[in-house]
Amino acid sequence: MGLNEIIILVVSGIFVGFINTLSGGGSVITLSLLLILGLPANIANGTNRISIFFQTLSSVTSFTKQKMFTSLRPLWLGIPATIGSVLGALTAVDVSERTIEIAMAVAMVIMVFFLFYKPDKWLKENPDMLSKPLRWWQLLIFFFVGFYGGFIQVGIGYFLLMSLVLGVGYDLVKANAVKNLIVFLYAIFALLVFVIDGQVNYLYGLILSAGSIIGALIASYLAVKKGAGFIRAVILVSVILTILQVSGLVDFSAIIQDLL
Repeated sequence: MGLNEIIILVVSGIFVGFINTLSGGGSVITLSLLLILGLPANIANGTNRISIFFQTLSSVTSFTKQKMFTSLRPLWLGIPATIGSVLGALTAVDVSERTIEIAMAVAMVIMVFFLFYKPDKWLKENPDMLSKPLRWWQLLIFFFVGFYGGFIQVGIGYFLLMSLVLGVGYDLVKANAVKNLIVFLYAIFALLVFVIDGQVNYLYGLILSAGSIIGALIASYLAVKKGAGFIRAVILVSVILTILQVSGLVDFSAIIQDLL
């Protein structure tokens, strides 16, 4: 591995850690980069989980210090999501690239709709919903969101944000904190599966994680300090970038390859 590869892995990790903490879709970039660097698709997928684990660990630690978790509700939401993710991972024997593109396109359209449709719903929490015990249908939603995360993973951040804001009642800032906690919980099990199967490149994964930790810490700090409006802007930008990549209008993979 040359110096250029190390620099690009670290810089990409910072960028992806930042956008994944505040929104989602960063795995499109990291998976493309790892494939360009010569890793097989299954190894790239497993190696990317190291970065996801460390960036969510960093962001959750930061959000905890900023007192964003004040109840056990996020953990209760994380249980069905984790169960769903394990079942989703076991189901995902062979997912075609076209399936991922379609899933990403659907996630982007839904996310853009909710960003512009009554945006005040993203800026304010719903105290009435939060004051009530969790209902079975809310747990079921997170089971299916977790299943999607285990099955495909790409774009899971968008679905978690929508579920936490519209289905549970969190404002966008707290939803981001809880989203990272849920992803961290099921990322532990996903990473273990890939480690046991020997589908992880530890060198690439740890270098990528070094950058993602920095990006996650910066993002988690700014999320609390800047508020929901800032998060909404970052989500919009990351959605646009993801749409450009998925639609083929801009090939970020080719740009990265040129840098190498």
